Amino acid sequence: MSPITIVEGRRLSLTNLHKVIYPQTGTTKGEVVHYCTVTADPLLAHLHDRPLSFLRYPDGPDGQRFFTKNVPPGAPTWVQTCEVPHTSSGPTRQVLVQDLPSLVWAANLVVELHAPQWTSGAPGRADRLVLDLDPGDPATIVECCTAAQWLHERLAADGLEAYAKTSGAKGLHLLVPIEPTPSERATAYARGLAVEAAKALPDLVVHKMTRALRPGKVFIDFSQNAAAKTTAVAYTLRARALPTVSTPVTWDEIAACTEPAQLAFRFEDIAPRLARHGDLHAPLLDPARARPLPGDGRR
Repeated sequence: MSPITIVEGRRLSLTNLHKVIYPQTGTTKGEVVHYCTVTADPLLAHLHDRPLSFLRYPDGPDGQRFFTKNVPPGAPTWVQTCEVPHTSSGPTRQVLVQDLPSLVWAANLVVELHAPQWTSGAPGRADRLVLDLDPGDPATIVECCTAAQWLHERLAADGLEAYAKTSGAKGLHLLVPIEPTPSERATAYARGLAVEAAKALPDLVVHKMTRALRPGKVFIDFSQNAAAKTTAVAYTLRARALPTVSTPVTWDEIAACTEPAQLAFRFEDIAPRLARHGDLHAPLLDPARARPLPGDGRR
């Protein structure tokens, strides 16, 4: 029988806690759930009011992996949900992880957590801009850091402040707090930045998704600003060979990066980083930090 755990008054059945999810490190499902509880404060802050998509990998990253936007069968009735209009198959109902019991329930499913750039109260109106920097072999996150610094300065020229995090895979994500604007407008602006970066750094950056163009370069993916797209959230574990985390980093760390290992963080690294830096992405949660995109009015 699965153990029953009480989390803030909610009854949860946690299953197979001794199951090894990451064979290379021997990391168990229980450790995965524990990581989410000790990182709950910043995780919940960045998940708040954002409809979630789950990449589930219950048998580990080498087992079956499947992406789901619908509310999983058997979800407790107290887990909040919302209707999401922006899907290819019409409206769907997705999970909102708003509290610790819901986070522990989601962690028990073994999931990557992905969210759009808008909240449930304003679907399709982005309050964040995202640029996904993806290196094509043999390029690495080191090359991403060079591209990120160019984008950081270019965004600043438009009065926008970028905050960086590792993707938890090979690259970097840059996120910018913006005043709510239609997702189409955010996508167009992000595309313009990617095109400009490719012109300024032709030996380093590409803005087209064509695979043949990407070896040795950094692809700037602007498409994740579309209303129907999602991005891995800060502090989520990834379904990779090792238990890596999408981790906020400083611009000093980006400037100093000369080896990929310098910006590779596992779940055990996150608590010490939070103790040292706090939540480096906390400014994304402050409405006063949001700025309009160029052409959207107030500057």
